[in-house]
Amino acid sequence: MKRILTFTLALAAGVACSNQANYSLTGKTASEDGLAVYLVDNLTGETLDSTIVEGGAFTLSGKAGKDALLYVAEEGADWRTLFFNDGTPIALDLIDTTMTASPLNEKLLASDKALTDKYMELIKVSRLGKTAETAEERVAANERLSEIYEEYSGLLKNILEENRDNLLPAAFMDQLLEEIEDDSVENPYDEKYAYARHPYAKECKRQYDEQNAKWAAINEAKQKVIGQPFIDLEEPDVDGNPHKLSEYLGKGNWILVDFWASWCGPCRAEMPNVVAAYEQYHAKGFDVVGLSFDNDKEAWKQAIVDLKMPWIHLSDLKGWQTIASDTYNVKSIPDNILVDPEGKIVARGLRGADLLAKLSEIYAQ
Repeated sequence: MKRILTFTLALAAGVACSNQANYSLTGKTASEDGLAVYLVDNLTGETLDSTIVEGGAFTLSGKAGKDALLYVAEEGADWRTLFFNDGTPIALDLIDTTMTASPLNEKLLASDKALTDKYMELIKVSRLGKTAETAEERVAANERLSEIYEEYSGLLKNILEENRDNLLPAAFMDQLLEEIEDDSVENPYDEKYAYARHPYAKECKRQYDEQNAKWAAINEAKQKVIGQPFIDLEEPDVDGNPHKLSEYLGKGNWILVDFWASWCGPCRAEMPNVVAAYEQYHAKGFDVVGLSFDNDKEAWKQAIVDLKMPWIHLSDLKGWQTIASDTYNVKSIPDNILVDPEGKIVARGLRGADLLAKLSEIYAQ
């Protein structure tokens, strides 16, 4: 899973549904009287209406864009109740997070709750992994994290596949764009579907494409090192002793310089592939030099043990300010470069099966 819930939709003022529909919303809440309740356009961030709680209840009514994606939020509360303004009255209970509304909006709330519950589980298990006292507990937490990622992705796939005929996927287009990538899922952004033509979905797609274009430019710049000699740098090992890359690279062996960090979930998920490559080809001369983007020395050292990484490890413990970041234009991790026996960079960003395939090709020669 790439980058879980990291895509953020910026304000998009001026983009709205052109037709109007009535909204009529009554709510129950445990909040104290006098607190504000807001109705907000999820696309633009504009507050469309507001009221105050009286006697544990509130009412909102008026007109807004037909089928616009709106949300209700209580003052000081984290939870936001999403709904499509389809003209059907809504009775919302914020005490037990339920609503009586159109089938579409009832399904929207249920889907949002399921995804949120899974995300909160992810946070809980992630914290357990960070505070675990034994290697077994950390390994178990990491395994559970991988399972939760898959479960979260599965929920999104179900939302998409079970609702191609309605607007529901539009409400989750930011997550769908981030999570749904494999070939088993039909294009979720095809505008033959009404949800993909919804203004919120279209704005998500526009910003996603813009973000991807920026990443493509960064990746293009990163690939310019291919064919060039490696650039030397110096960092300490786990015992604090300084070492240069030139001690290992250009000495007659194939070397993978691996950019990673103990706190990086995708790095940890990728590490078994690197370990497998090392175990298969180390006897033939292949080696790995790990350049960590860690700040915490103990976390770095413990991850080396937990992930069973028997190769050379260096880090100046400066996080993203590490010398390796600027030297090799590393803007995201995991990342790596493969250096030939003469010290020339021949490949970059070899992940999963691609690394083993490249080494198989090299050592078959």
